[in-house]
Amino acid sequence: MNQPLAGFAPAPVTARMENHGNHMLKVAMQTGNDLFARVGSMVAYEGFVQYEPNPPAVRQIARDWMTGEGAPLMKCTGDGLLYLADYGANVVVINLNGDAISVNATNLLAFDAHLTWGVERVKGLAKFAGQGLWNTKISGQGWVALTSRGKPIVVDCGGGEDETYVDPDALVAWSPNLKVKGKRSFNAQSLIGRGSGEAYQMAFSGQGIVVVQPSEDSTDRLRVRG
Repeated sequence: MNQPLAGFAPAPVTARMENHGNHMLKVAMQTGNDLFARVGSMVAYEGFVQYEPNPPAVRQIARDWMTGEGAPLMKCTGDGLLYLADYGANVVVINLNGDAISVNATNLLAFDAHLTWGVERVKGLAKFAGQGLWNTKISGQGWVALTSRGKPIVVDCGGGEDETYVDPDALVAWSPNLKVKGKRSFNAQSLIGRGSGEAYQMAFSGQGIVVVQPSEDSTDRLRVRG
C-alpha cells in the first residue's frame, strides 16, 4: 500500500459495530445477524451483502410515522464488512445491554434487526411549539449507531431534582425512562434556541442521559403539525 495512505486502512474487526475514524461506521455482517440501516448510508462493503429498502417489518412498525410513508430504513443481510456514513456526520456507537434509548429519527444510522423498536410520539411539546416530535425507541441486547452534527456531549441527568434543558433541534437521543416536558422561556426568543426559532426547550429529569449535538439546524428534525 502507498505509505501515505497506510494509516487509513481498516483496523482488525473487534466488535459487531465500531468506528472507522469519527465519521464512518464499520459493521461486521454475519448471516442470520441482520441490520437495519438508513437508506443511502452505505459507502462501501466487502464480501456478500444484500439490501432490501423499506422491508415489510419496517412498513408495519413505522406506518404511523410522519405522513405514513414509513421510516427511511433498509434491511442489510449477508457476510462481510459494511461501511456506513451520513454526509460526514460524527458516528456514535452504543452497545445496549438490555436497556433502551430513544433516538431522534434523523440521527439514527443503524441498529441490529433483532432489537425491539418502535416509533413513538413525544408528548408535552405541542402546546409550546404547535408541533409534535417523533422518536424511535430501541431496546434489548445489541448494537445501535447514531449520528451527530459535530462532536456530541452526553449529559448525565443524575436523578436529582434539577432539570436538564435542551433545544429540540440539538437533541440526538435520551434515556426513555426520563421525564420529558416542554418549557417556554419568557421574553427570550431572540436569545435561546436559535435553530428552533422558538423560545422553548425540552426539560429532562430523572435517572438517565441526554445526547446533544452542537447543531441547531431545524431541518434535521422530523416533525408534524399537532
